[in-house]
Amino acid sequence: MHSPLEIARNYIDVSIHKTNLSAFKMVILGIFAGIFIGFASIASTTAASTIANPSVAKLVGATVFPAGMSMVLIAGSELFTGNTLIILAVLEKKISVLRMLKNWLFVYLGNFIGAIMIAIGVVYGHTPNLFGEGLAESIVAAGASRCNLGFEEALIRGILCNILVCIAVWMSFAAKNVSGKLLTCFWPVMVFVLCGFEHSIADMYFGTAALFAASEYGIAAEGLTLVRFFINCLIPVTLGNIIGGAGIVGCGYWLGYLRHTPLGHLTKEEEQKEVDIAEEY
Repeated sequence: MHSPLEIARNYIDVSIHKTNLSAFKMVILGIFAGIFIGFASIASTTAASTIANPSVAKLVGATVFPAGMSMVLIAGSELFTGNTLIILAVLEKKISVLRMLKNWLFVYLGNFIGAIMIAIGVVYGHTPNLFGEGLAESIVAAGASRCNLGFEEALIRGILCNILVCIAVWMSFAAKNVSGKLLTCFWPVMVFVLCGFEHSIADMYFGTAALFAASEYGIAAEGLTLVRFFINCLIPVTLGNIIGGAGIVGCGYWLGYLRHTPLGHLTKEEEQKEVDIAEEY
């Protein structure tokens, strides 16, 4: 497998490629990631909706959700939360802050479009009819619970979530084959879902699906409004995801592995020596 030092350096190259994409490609690939996370979200809700024991339901849903990250990593797409790691390339002065923000903006937009597409398809394809419309109630409840979060609570959950999501991405870069990538990304993603942390792209699906389902099925839910969805959920969770991904994992691993060892300033022998040391560590 690749050492953490190799992962850090490989992600610099990946970040340069990501920020060199046109805005159109960023949006298109962002749409695919939003679709993949949307599919994982409805699958997770469906799997857990008829299980009476809340902790067992949470565990079952958590074991299903990593399918979304697997599709993102293997099929090829752009996910905003994982792309917060582009901060590594900024700190290494390989790309500008503006290029990073451009990527974040267009990928985030694409993710939102993809998540809404799945929410519309799920609700108006009447998937919520399952279990005597019990799934519809679960979809609405999932969205309403997010709309009723406090700003600070949502922010903290967003931070904790994206620490784990970015660690999942980081660990997947350690693997040299598809099976290894699938195995390594599964566990951190399962943990964040099980613990109830908040992922901004998943919340794009949960919030909009709940709003559509509440209207389509006539289900009332306290606090479930578009304004509360943005103010109480999406905005603070997004900020938290940036702090957790770019601020903690990205900056932390840059300090741990790349600071004082800038790319291009080492000979091949020196680079290999650092890799050997990292592997021994």
